[in-house]
Amino acid sequence: MHTMTMSNTLDSIIDRIFDSYAAIGGINHLHGPNLPSMESIVRIIYDFESVMFPGFKTDESIDEQNLRCTLGENVHRIVRSLSAEVCKSLAFGARDGSSNSDGSCLDPAELEGSRRDADAITIALMEKIPAIRKRLRMDVEAAFVGDPAAKSREEVILAYPGVEAVLIHRIAHELWQMDVPLIPRMMSEYIHGKTGIDIHPGATIGDYFFIDHATGVVIGETTIIGNWVKVYQGVTIGALSVKKEEANVKRHPTIEDEVTIYAGATILGGKTVIGRGSTIGGNVWITGPVPPGSKIYNKPVDYIHRRPPASNLA
Repeated sequence: MHTMTMSNTLDSIIDRIFDSYAAIGGINHLHGPNLPSMESIVRIIYDFESVMFPGFKTDESIDEQNLRCTLGENVHRIVRSLSAEVCKSLAFGARDGSSNSDGSCLDPAELEGSRRDADAITIALMEKIPAIRKRLRMDVEAAFVGDPAAKSREEVILAYPGVEAVLIHRIAHELWQMDVPLIPRMMSEYIHGKTGIDIHPGATIGDYFFIDHATGVVIGETTIIGNWVKVYQGVTIGALSVKKEEANVKRHPTIEDEVTIYAGATILGGKTVIGRGSTIGGNVWITGPVPPGSKIYNKPVDYIHRRPPASNLA
């Protein structure tokens, strides 16, 4: 195609795309503050992982002498970046309640309030880091004890996607509880794409939680999980109904302490409680309560093994 023709064609395409912003709607809220940046959130996640497990997420050799300096750099970077992204999120959340006629932007006082709230939320989260690290240590221990293939706790931290998914969930859950819009879901969906584990940031998860083999696990928003729970790949802990009007009710199951859920099991419903110490077998479908200490499994089928004719064995 001739250069001039190509240029004219692209100009026409650009005009049509530009016009669609008015006709369909702007993607980045053209008349309001920017939304949180996924690139920034991913960098924040990386820095959080470095803070939680120092020496595991960097090529730099860390010893007692430079650990505090490295930690300080990471913490300052997280606070600076996260506060800015939380401010954007709070401004987005406040716009629907704005006094402006179109609700598209906030006045300077409202924006300044979002900045102050963002700083306070960020500091509150950082103050929780020692407690979150303690819980992550328990999660690592659950994986190490619960998987005979695990040769060391270092291997668990470096190579187990379930541990990384739970790490990010524990951070996202804190932000969710502080009513931060957007960012908790952005964190959970990033790690969902990376590990194949979909944990809604609203889910409440106890200590010593282990997701083995990881891929395809789904844990819904109002799920409550106790301590020492082990979940295998392909498990769904979900809702029986996806009606929008039921968004604010408990739609997902409660899993009590010391429950094991094997691969492919589907457990649904806000009234479903899996009693303490139960074992849920693979590929079962559960929509009601299970008493403590139960073993739920599909009835085995009979297998028929036919040897091929001797002539086919040569």
